[in-house]
Amino acid sequence: MTSVQPHGHECGADESGHAPSDADADKGGETFNGGRSFKIRGMDCAEEVAVLKQALGPVVGGPDLLAFDVLNGRMSVAVSAAHIDQSMIIKAVASAGMTATPWQARGADSSEADRRRQMLFTAASGACVALGMALHVLFSDDLGSALRLFLNHESAPMPWPEIAAYLGAIGFGGRYVAAKAYYAARNLRPDMNLLMVVAVAGAVGIGEWFEAATVAFLFALSLTLESWSVGRARRAIAALLDLAPPTVRLLKANGSEIETPVAEVRPGDHFLIAGGERIALDGLVIAGRSAVNQAPITGESVPVEKEPGAQVYAGAINGDGALTIEVTKKADDTTLARIIRMVEEAHARRAPSEQWVESFARVYTPAVMALALIVFLAPPLLFGGEWADWFYRALVLLVIACPCALVISTPVSIVASLASSARAGVLVKGGAYVELPARMRAIALDKTGTITRGEPEVVRVIPLGGHNETDLLARASALEARSTHPLARAIIAHAKKIGVAPEVATDVQVLQGKGLIGHFSGEAFWLGSHRYVAERGQGSPEIARQTEAMESDGKTVIVVGNDRHVCGLIAVADTVRPEARQMVADLRAAGIAHVIILTGDNRATAEAIAREVGIEEVHAELLPEDKLRKIEQLVAQYGVVAMVGDGINDAPALARASLGIAMGAIGSDAAIETADIALMTDDVSKLPWLVGHAKRTLAIIRQNIGFSLGVKAVFVALTFVGMATLWGAIAADVGASVLVVFNALRLLRPAGARQV
Repeated sequence: MTSVQPHGHECGADESGHAPSDADADKGGETFNGGRSFKIRGMDCAEEVAVLKQALGPVVGGPDLLAFDVLNGRMSVAVSAAHIDQSMIIKAVASAGMTATPWQARGADSSEADRRRQMLFTAASGACVALGMALHVLFSDDLGSALRLFLNHESAPMPWPEIAAYLGAIGFGGRYVAAKAYYAARNLRPDMNLLMVVAVAGAVGIGEWFEAATVAFLFALSLTLESWSVGRARRAIAALLDLAPPTVRLLKANGSEIETPVAEVRPGDHFLIAGGERIALDGLVIAGRSAVNQAPITGESVPVEKEPGAQVYAGAINGDGALTIEVTKKADDTTLARIIRMVEEAHARRAPSEQWVESFARVYTPAVMALALIVFLAPPLLFGGEWADWFYRALVLLVIACPCALVISTPVSIVASLASSARAGVLVKGGAYVELPARMRAIALDKTGTITRGEPEVVRVIPLGGHNETDLLARASALEARSTHPLARAIIAHAKKIGVAPEVATDVQVLQGKGLIGHFSGEAFWLGSHRYVAERGQGSPEIARQTEAMESDGKTVIVVGNDRHVCGLIAVADTVRPEARQMVADLRAAGIAHVIILTGDNRATAEAIAREVGIEEVHAELLPEDKLRKIEQLVAQYGVVAMVGDGINDAPALARASLGIAMGAIGSDAAIETADIALMTDDVSKLPWLVGHAKRTLAIIRQNIGFSLGVKAVFVALTFVGMATLWGAIAADVGASVLVVFNALRLLRPAGARQV
């Protein structure tokens, strides 16, 4: 992860008003957690962010100490700048033509009111343009003369009411532009606001009132469109906040119920959920059964049956049954709260395309201003051209230079992609990781909990010595009844599954490293490995053959017997996820040629699992440091490499990989916090979906950039041959902005789980 840099369409702060977490700093970023945040009015895009960086960088000690969230109009200052007086920061923001107030996490949000006000000013500007045209028709008594306003730019005397209408259009349209243009000129940093003001002033100077008014209106429309697109993307993410209800019906010790705000509920408390209600907090079911729709959190397409002991998530929707739930996490630490924080923090990590667009626009705008000056001066001075004609062409060039469509094309695409991923249960922690899956050349998968379910289960029962399956499982489960070992739990669960009544053996003794002995129905039985059978002298070639065959397939074999004979064999294994084989095939179809298993398990088991899912390259018996070294080798060999894991032992490898992907539903907190992407369900088929989604996002970004630059290239050519007009240039830019925004918002549409 790269260091946190301030830029447009970033998000830095969590719900407490803090900027990116310490996890970011651990990977090289500045520490913002505990810093200060401010609400910035007037910050709508990357241009304003660049201005703020220039104005505030010297004040706080460098632009790296700032982070910006354009979606929420928030600027955060790092902890290391805590000694800077707040008034100095507010004053520096004011010098950039914007206003700053201390951030209030739960205060009233004025951004929607600001957007509505901006829409009203834009509408008023458009109405004034329409009024001016109507007056033009009225005074000239000729509809054709109004149409000719669009076809040529010859100056002609205008009556004062018409001029007043156009002045109104310029005033309303320039309401959100003039102040920023002034500060841009004062700081010698030309931006799109200054471009528009110069173009409008130039048109007024040569008497082109209609063109000046239409440029002001259409640019205001472009800014309003940009503001709307940012708001649309913000609402897509903010909708997550509405998933969990604000209160719960808390169950008191005396059996009474009380409606309680979720912020006051603590782990260990019990609350009730009726049928059809949303679950307010993460917890464990302690009573009741119901099918729960977890799609808002995990992306699972069908409801999941919940019974006592099952985990539930805040934001999930309960089915018909009533549930009593024991709280396991506070309201600000639920899975949903973490998703919201991570999605918000995601904007602090720019995609490569976004970085390129910002760098390009920074050079592009002043370069075009210089070109416009050359266009104005060179032809009249060198070739005897008409000053008025070439001045007009220079103004057209300034207008078409406005990089609105280009600037908003990438951030809106990234935000829409992040929101769409979150809806699908794939939490991408930053724009920097949106594109990486599309460039991935290899993917390394942990075995346990990723390719396999992570919990052993009985896969085969072989009765011997005249016993049947029920007899064998009854004896084994009785001996294991008091054990908490995962293999014991697997045997007990399988016995219950086939209807064996639970019974507890007596006089059970643990033989360290060997097995168990105890009494069942008055008779002594033992349970252990094949080595223990050989030690007892009760083995046979047939038992040895069957045991070795199953162990070579990655199964653990448990033998049950008594003093007379071996009663049977029970094979236990960590079973492969049913979607794993298809996932591997889909990854290869998506262009990921190298799919690799990295595991700490024994080689025989790892190779058996690999054969089952169709993976050729396996590295087994690895310690965490071994996995880290192997990832370093893979990165050196293939370039962009992803690591998928779920445990604490995977965290170092996840951090070192080009792209760390954690299994969010069952993964450890360390793995989830370290990873760049978290799958909020244990459905590994989301991996090829992620690759397809990244390719789709990258394609839309490239379409937007290409279209934006193409429109400008066409109008630059038309400008030099004298066929472009001011209003046509800005209309083309507004049209391009509309198209790139709607093209980007296509990413909000749901895509199939296995889209490649």
